[in-house]
Amino acid sequence: MPSNRPGGPHVAAPQTSDPSSRKLLGRLSLPERRFVAEALRTETVGGVLLLVAAIAALMWANIPALADSYDSVRGFHIGPASLGLDLSLQHWAADGLLAVFFFVAGIELKRELVAGDLRDAKAAALPVIAAVCGMAVPALVYVLVTTFGDGSTDGWAVPTATDIAFALAVLAVIGTSLPSALRAFLLTLAVVDDLFAILIIAVFFTSEINFLALGGAFLGLVLFWFLLRKNVRGWYVYVPLALVVWGLMYNSGVHATIAGVAMGLMLRCHRKDGEQHSPGEHIEHLVRPLSAGLAVPLFALFSAGVSLSDDSIAQVFTRPETLGVVLGLVVGKTVGIFGGTWLAARFTKAELNDDLAWPDVFAVASLAGIGFTVSLLIGELAFTGDPVLTDEVKAAVLIGSLIAAVFAGVLLKLRNRKYRALTDAEERDEDLDGIPDIYEEDKPEYHLRMAKIYEDKAAEHRRRATAAAAADPATGAEGAEAATAGATGSPAGGDRPA
Repeated sequence: MPSNRPGGPHVAAPQTSDPSSRKLLGRLSLPERRFVAEALRTETVGGVLLLVAAIAALMWANIPALADSYDSVRGFHIGPASLGLDLSLQHWAADGLLAVFFFVAGIELKRELVAGDLRDAKAAALPVIAAVCGMAVPALVYVLVTTFGDGSTDGWAVPTATDIAFALAVLAVIGTSLPSALRAFLLTLAVVDDLFAILIIAVFFTSEINFLALGGAFLGLVLFWFLLRKNVRGWYVYVPLALVVWGLMYNSGVHATIAGVAMGLMLRCHRKDGEQHSPGEHIEHLVRPLSAGLAVPLFALFSAGVSLSDDSIAQVFTRPETLGVVLGLVVGKTVGIFGGTWLAARFTKAELNDDLAWPDVFAVASLAGIGFTVSLLIGELAFTGDPVLTDEVKAAVLIGSLIAAVFAGVLLKLRNRKYRALTDAEERDEDLDGIPDIYEEDKPEYHLRMAKIYEDKAAEHRRRATAAAAADPATGAEGAEAATAGATGSPAGGDRPA
């Protein structure tokens, strides 16, 4: 996400005279609001492409005349076998293209840690608590459902992820306007979500390790870091090195996307004197369109194509593993994020922004139940040896995300008039200086500009009144009297408007 300011998005800014009190989901500062708007605009476009790719995959896999070709295409193998990279297109998408997605996630996480919300412990408390609860509760729901249903608990991590791009695509489709504070909250939740998803993949889905390949990948990362610190420039240096590191990481047994995260975390994301953008911001600006516009949609195209027959849909609600995924996304995410946010407010001095209500937090929490990209990836990793269950879990992710999207859409639509009023207030710029008026209300020069604007408007209306009076002899005397009264401030003309 390209940025035009040094820090990351803050979820809440203090909006009270009491320094000991903080506002949850308060108004963002102007630079933060601009950053969030630009970042989410990019994510929304990517989310729409992701939605289109998912629909295309489902149609391709469920139209009888095309279903066989879908399996053939995504199962087609390509790559050098001598390097251990003779992979199917589906695996290239999951292990290769998603490394680009996680590379961008690594940059965003690094920026949050060194210059954004997660740098300040107090500011980070709300999104971190909400995100942790929003991952722990879905995992708990899944484990409870599968334990009592005598199913496999291997998929506990599937419903823990939030897909920010898909969530924003849903907002774009239903036409709901969210205030910037709620959007920033959702964005920061997704960043923390990505952090824990990375840790889950690295820790729980690595079985056998090839230490020679892992050592080579580590040396490649050290070289990557060294070249960055020496300010060596040129894509022709870093792209080949990144490919080598990725290949070694894949052959090590550690999921190859970890290589992307590691390289993203190494980029410098704070600005030095004279810099308009840090190297991390610049590279993210270049790579994010590739991630959002190509890598993630292609992953969805080759992973989301599962059978949605009547029997398979019924199986989603009867098999404990798939039911656990659906309930984890729809119920666990909502309860976890809402409960975490409420606890943060309950046991600290923070207060909810006066313009919002707890139902707004609940609606955004339900929107976070849309888990797609990372949930599909974890589903593939959790049930690698059982392709039938893998497809059923993917179907559960799709159905759970759809239910969460519809539920959140209804809740958000109920408050849409309020949201539009808040958004209009945030965007109003009557003095046309490029800064929303809501950010200048405490500046005397703003009020002087507005006074001049209204004086000029009043003078123009008096001029038009005089001209209208002169053009209409029947009312000329009355019009001239009213215009004179308006110009001098006298009560002539009674209560009639000039």
